[in-house]
Amino acid sequence: VQLPASGGGLVQAPGSLRLSCAASGRIFSDYGMGWFRQAPGKERDFVATISWSEIMTYYADSVKGRFTISRDNNKNTVYLQMNSLKPEDTAVYYCAAQYKGVTNTAQDGYPYWGQGTQVTVSS
Repeated sequence: VQLPASGGGLVQAPGSLRLSCAASGRIFSDYGMGWFRQAPGKERDFVATISWSEIMTYYADSVKGRFTISRDNNKNTVYLQMNSLKPEDTAVYYCAAQYKGVTNTAQDGYPYWGQGTQVTVSS
């Protein structure tokens, strides 16, 4: 599964960005999708996930109410709509895929990863 992420950039708080991850190589609808992020000097952390069936989503407490994960299986794409961005949201954002994944927040559960896209939020 190839997972190129796009949509990152520089935005001023409390702006918005929408990240996209267009998957290829497998049957996209069979995969749970997750977004993770890694800030400079920190470990990579869970952000949001959506189940392969689209029924369930789950968010990190730090982004709940501000970020929304969604997917379009017709376009093989998962999105992360980020609103009310804060400087602490600055990080490289990665999408990841897990076969038949259901709201998995653990990185170890995702065998497929994209290359990441940089999000920088200025104050």
